[in-house]
Amino acid sequence: MPYSKITGLGYYVPEKIVTNDDLTQLMETSDQWIQERTGIRERRYFTYGKETNSSMATAASRQALERAGLQPADVEMIVYATITPDYFFPGSAFLMQRELDLIGIPVVDIREQCSGFVYALSIADQFIKTGMYKTILVVGAEIQSTWTDKSTKGRNVAVIFGDGAGAAVLQATEDPTHRILSTHLHADGRFAEDLYVKDPGSSRPTRAATKEMIDEGGFEVVMNGNAVFKHAVVRFAEAIREALDANGYQPEDISLLVPHQANIRISEYVRDQMKLREDQVISNIHKYGNTTAASIPIALTEAWEEGRVKDGDLICLAAFGSGFTWASALIKW
Repeated sequence: MPYSKITGLGYYVPEKIVTNDDLTQLMETSDQWIQERTGIRERRYFTYGKETNSSMATAASRQALERAGLQPADVEMIVYATITPDYFFPGSAFLMQRELDLIGIPVVDIREQCSGFVYALSIADQFIKTGMYKTILVVGAEIQSTWTDKSTKGRNVAVIFGDGAGAAVLQATEDPTHRILSTHLHADGRFAEDLYVKDPGSSRPTRAATKEMIDEGGFEVVMNGNAVFKHAVVRFAEAIREALDANGYQPEDISLLVPHQANIRISEYVRDQMKLREDQVISNIHKYGNTTAASIPIALTEAWEEGRVKDGDLICLAAFGSGFTWASALIKW
């Protein structure tokens, strides 16, 4: 049975930087208030008419392919994670496929929120292990700046999210040492309404946005912050331990933990629970905010560029998000 390994990484973030001070012009907040609660100093917003979800994913993918020493034509499949597609349907994977001129290969769109990239990585890993494909492009991309309420009413959510994309090239390998060791996926739909956007949805009396839907806040993000935090810190640690136990490792063996960049308080809590050193955990939320499905590939790529991901390292990816979903992947680089 073949294994799979990551052979190339890439990311793209828009040029437009939106600082906490910029947001004070739109809502009652402060740089101190945002940093204390989230760890975020700034985030990136896309430019309308210049960038799209799929164009950012394409840029990240081209970089990943170049670093893998491949051409787009070498890709046999795309697995694309996003909750903010360019169209209601079809998914953004089709649009990126078109931009890369990869007509005819299969594409898979998934919507697993903040766990999206790890889910996508796991799906690609299974296809490679079965021998069906040898080279798969795994993508996470989001444009979230357009759907957050940037008024004082929506500030608890609006200050958190940013835009960006990340990508990884997964290829078949016979090397039993340097590969994806295992992936672990979970979900619990009992808590779906603790973090969700209700509209637009098909189970409504009309496809139009009615005044009632807008007045009732159906298009706004609903987040039970306390519930999300309490579940996240438990599930993050569970997913990490599950990956380690499955492969006979201990927390101290981790070279680098790459958690979903949700909130600095969650990452610090998990780091403390796992008794990891500060240098064992990557954090870039201060620069980009929460980019949902894009956050792990962006952070992993930056860590690789900084020399923090080296041959032989044990890398753990972990995520928790709306659904609720949680997931982990353990990689021997």
